[in-house]
Parts: sequence; C-alpha cells; structure tokens
Amino acid sequence: MSFQKRGIAIRQAGVVSGREAPGINATPGSSPAVFKQAQPPTGTRPSPLDGRLTTSTGTRSLDALLAGHSALALGTSLLVEESGTTDFGGSLLKYYVAEGVVQGHTIHVLGMPEAWGRELPGLGIGDDGSKSKKKVVDEDKMKIAWRYERLGDFSAGTGSSLRGGWSLPHMLFDSKYKIFHLMLMRYVVERNVPQSSSSSSSNPSAVFCHDFDLSKRLILPSPSNIHFVPLSTQPDMSFKDPDPKISPFSRFINHLSSQLANSPPTTVHRIAIPSLLSTALYPPFSTIPSHILQFLHSLRALLRKYPSQLTALITLPITLHPRRTGLTRWIELLSDGVLELAPFPTSAIAAKPPGASTVHEEPPQGMLNIHRLPIFHEKGGGGGEASGFGDDLAFTLSRRKGMVIKPFSLPPVEGDTEAQQGGLEGDGGTKATKVDIEF
Repeated sequence: MSFQKRGIAIRQAGVVSGREAPGINATPGSSPAVFKQAQPPTGTRPSPLDGRLTTSTGTRSLDALLAGHSALALGTSLLVEESGTTDFGGSLLKYYVAEGVVQGHTIHVLGMPEAWGRELPGLGIGDDGSKSKKKVVDEDKMKIAWRYERLGDFSAGTGSSLRGGWSLPHMLFDSKYKIFHLMLMRYVVERNVPQSSSSSSSNPSAVFCHDFDLSKRLILPSPSNIHFVPLSTQPDMSFKDPDPKISPFSRFINHLSSQLANSPPTTVHRIAIPSLLSTALYPPFSTIPSHILQFLHSLRALLRKYPSQLTALITLPITLHPRRTGLTRWIELLSDGVLELAPFPTSAIAAKPPGASTVHEEPPQGMLNIHRLPIFHEKGGGGGEASGFGDDLAFTLSRRKGMVIKPFSLPPVEGDTEAQQGGLEGDGGTKATKVDIEF
C-alpha cells in the first residue's frame, strides 16, 4: 500500500485576534502571519504573580509592599489611615498624583482646589530624561562597535607581512571590502539612529517609577490632565445652606462615570481623595452612612467595571474617625488595601539612633501597620513572605529620597556593655557558667 504526501494543513479550531491562527489553511511555501502583541498603556506593566496590569504609586518602597505585585494593581483601591496632626499620607497622595502626571494618566481629585495641584513635587535629579537619552546613544554606539571590533588595526603591521601572516595583496583586498562594508553600515546607522532617538524622546516616561524632590514643583502640562472636582455641597455665589439630603459625593461619581465611559480603553485614570471626611473639607452630614457608604460602593463598582483603567488612593484621618467606630470599619471593608501611618512624637525623632551603621541614616519618623493587602489569585498573593506583613515597618520622609519604608529595629542601649557582651554574673560577682544557670 502506497502513501501519497499531501500538503494540506489540518484544520484547527482557534482564532487569534479575530484572524486565523498561523498554519490554518496555509499553502505550502507561504509564510505564516506575524501577530504583534499589544503594548500595555504607558506607566503600567504586568504583575510578576499573575500578569495583571499594575501601576506605580510614586513610592518605590510602597510598591514593594503591595502583595508581591511590586505596584498597585489596576482596578483596586488603597486606603491610607493616619493618626495625629501630621500629613504623611498627604505626601504619599501627592507622589501618587505626580507619578500619574508624569506618565500621562488622567487624574481626578475630590474636594481640593487647583492650587493643590501646583504643590506637587517635581522630578528629582537624574529623572529628567537625560540619562535615558544618553543610554540610547551609548547603545547605538555599541551596535556599531561590536560589529567592527574584530576588523583589526591597519597600522598594526609594517612591510609585506602583516598581522595573522597575511600578505599585502590579501590585506588590500580585505581592506577594500571592509571599507565598503563600513560605508554601507554607516549609511544604515545614519538612517536608523534618528528614528530610535526620536522614539525614545517621544516616550520619556519609559521609567515605571520616578524619583521626586519635595523642594521642587512639578510643571503641569498644558492642557492639564488633572480634574479638580468640588464637593456637591460646597458653597457657591448663592450662599445657600447645603441640603443635608444631597450627598456631597454625587457630583464626583457622575464625573467619573462620564469620563470613564468617554475615554479610550488604553487611558489609565487615577482617583485621589485627600483627607476623607475631614471637618476642614467636608460638611458634618457627610458622615451619614447613606452618603459615605453609598459613595464607596459606587467607587468600588467603577473599579470592578474598569479593571484595566482605574485605581484609587484615599487618605483618612483616624484621629477624627477612630478604627473602633463602625463607620471606619465599613470604610476599611470597602477598600482593597488598608495601611495605617502612626507618626512618632517630635521628641522621639529629635536624636538619631546610635551605631556606626546608622550614622548616615535618618531616624524613622513613624510606624507603618499593614491591615490588609489585595489578594488576587489562588496562590494567596498578599502574604507576608515578600510584603513584610509580619515585620515591624517604619517610614522616613526626606526631601530627595521621598518616603522610604523599611523594617524597624531598636538600636542597642548605650552604656550597657554587659548586655551587649552577653555576660551573666553569679552570686559572688563572677561570670556565671552553664552550671549556675537554672531552668
């Protein structure tokens, strides 16, 4: 029995991006179609855990704590609680907004005037794009250098016998070939280098997380991509008393719904809500559960409806609304992640801790408590192996480094040499041995 070879491809069920996959109904000798993978939006990258899109909060150490995703996952919210009269949470929020401005994201701020946007920290030294441009130029030079690194030095030899034992006719012929090849490659490089440099300069925000300087101010683009939405009950020129039946958050929810519905699917939106329920910004009736809880439910619904476009960062003063109250507990339940900042008293951070390793380190300014982190997959992302869930964490806010979160440990006590050496004394004042120790 003879077999005849047939050039018919086996049909397979599957469509890639609305087109037939390579190899389906392909004729012999035809090249398969090339499919380009869609690039993620600017300022986002896939999570190392499950591939979800993530975006930076503007603080590197905070990104490292967020459940192993190394950033804030899109479609989630983060609640930052703070006790006392400090505003470290406000600094985190400004880093979050400044990162969105640099990345070209659309920002929505609730209850703050436009002057608040002019106080955003500016880019630090080395984050203005000069390093990236220099890196591109160096890479282009290396592409030329590695190709001709083995061409040899024409002045290395003299006479009829040159390097490698080649005779002069062979070397002349080879030199003409190399000169022609060099001219051809130079023509190609001159055509391609401007394209690569222009593409890199057109995308200066290739950095995922930028460094900001609190002493500088960020220059907002024109037109600005920040929307400052006032509360629904803020007084206007009519000077009427606000109606307690009207929710102060209704205008903001309507604004978000219209902006998300009319924006392209590749546009990333950031929601910033500073000092939620603060008496300096919100009317007294804003704490009514029918107002605040309905607003958080609506915000959570938008986050779930647009899981690849929207993130939110909220700060809450728990001195005014303690965690033991039922309203604060409900606010925490309606947030995906909950962090608490507990600043130290001023007297506690006045002196630097002793020790040679901490001479050049700034003293911690407070403790960071992690109450909940987003968990997104069946492997239990959000545990403590990479996020420091079970460690004592402290934070430090400086002008150039920004907010740095790291494990906290007490320094050794000064003058307690016996405790540092680990020596124990017996009854007679002598050093105790294993026999003298009773369990």
